[in-house]
Amino acid sequence: MYVYGNIEDERKVLMCQEYCVYISFTYRLVKFTFRYHKVQKKKRKMCVSYEKDNKRQKKGIVQDYYEILGVSRDASAADIKKAYRKLARTLHPDVAGADKAEEFKAVNEAYDVLGDEEKRRMYDMGGRSAFQSGGSPFGGGFEDVADIFSTFFGGGSSRGPASRARKGQDVLVSLELTLNEVVTGCEKEIPLSVMVQCDACHGTCTKEGSSPVTCTNCHGTGSMQRVTNSILGQLVSTVPCSQCSGVGTVITDPCVECSGKGRVRAARNVMLKVPAGVEHNMRIRLEGQGDCGVEGGANGDLFAEVHVLRDPVFQRSGDDLTCELTIPMTAAALGAKLTVDTFDGEQTIDISAGTASGDVITLEGLGVGHLNAQGRGDLRVSIHVETPQKLDAKQRELIEELARLRGEELPVAQLARHRETLFEKLRGKFNR
Repeated sequence: MYVYGNIEDERKVLMCQEYCVYISFTYRLVKFTFRYHKVQKKKRKMCVSYEKDNKRQKKGIVQDYYEILGVSRDASAADIKKAYRKLARTLHPDVAGADKAEEFKAVNEAYDVLGDEEKRRMYDMGGRSAFQSGGSPFGGGFEDVADIFSTFFGGGSSRGPASRARKGQDVLVSLELTLNEVVTGCEKEIPLSVMVQCDACHGTCTKEGSSPVTCTNCHGTGSMQRVTNSILGQLVSTVPCSQCSGVGTVITDPCVECSGKGRVRAARNVMLKVPAGVEHNMRIRLEGQGDCGVEGGANGDLFAEVHVLRDPVFQRSGDDLTCELTIPMTAAALGAKLTVDTFDGEQTIDISAGTASGDVITLEGLGVGHLNAQGRGDLRVSIHVETPQKLDAKQRELIEELARLRGEELPVAQLARHRETLFEKLRGKFNR
């Protein structure tokens, strides 16, 4: 509550308030007028694009939404919905297979436009180009200048009811693999518990013979107008209908099998082709193998997170495999040919005479397969020479005789000199 000193001060304050209201209204009027002309200019471009679409349709390049659903241009909303449901049941990937996935998407796209009165009107006027740039900033555009005033003081435009179609959720599973399976790749059967389309209602969420009814709260528009009072008068905003959640229809007779959800949980198995070279904690994606979509929505994806089990013999280093081979002292001194078991079967390793502990023998092409590429890594075998721990009298006599022959009865110990690495040499130069 304001308290004024005299009538003159009160008159000045009121004049100031009226002037502010006038300035605010003028600014908004100019702003909406500018947008109105922008929308009209865009509509003229849409008409030109529509003529181009018609030419392309005659050549068979662009398929008309009405042709996709198999209805005429003057078909009623009920006929369009009936045609859509018939095609959706026939072309759904769970029924017709993955080969019909593109046709199923085209049917959903056509119904998303023709099933909405406002979108259908825009499509009839501008073709597919009416939706390529996201549509009008006012959800359909102003028909005349009177719509600008109705947006301020009541009325306003509506975007139409929302679609019930929702994409299914993605599913994440854990996939355990042995190192042998990672080396060359494999196929694994994965058991899943996912949402699939209800067989009783075929995803319509209603009992057989029934269909959703128009919402009595919003009369099928999917939105309600909320009026608030302000200094500028009554301001109107559009909000989704609370009774139908913005879809314009209400399911009064839901399917008993799925409780009106259009989906049920079921167990099924999926074959997964694991490529060679996958690593621990990598995720493999299978598109469309997750939860079923709602009311014709796209299926979610399946993600398999790889967990590679530890191998008791071989270790992985990038795309190479490493292992350790223990050989007796005599084989290291005299040389030998040994047979070892690998992931590719038995392989022969040639041990040269004089082989010492720490020497590495490389078997090319026996490592891990390169991920998404040709070829494989190598198998690197590290040699460990085993020194005999217990000798009998005869063995000891023979080794002592060998020492005498080599002049090693009194061996001379010599400390190995440290060899500087390249990094240590550079660091020494900079520290001088």
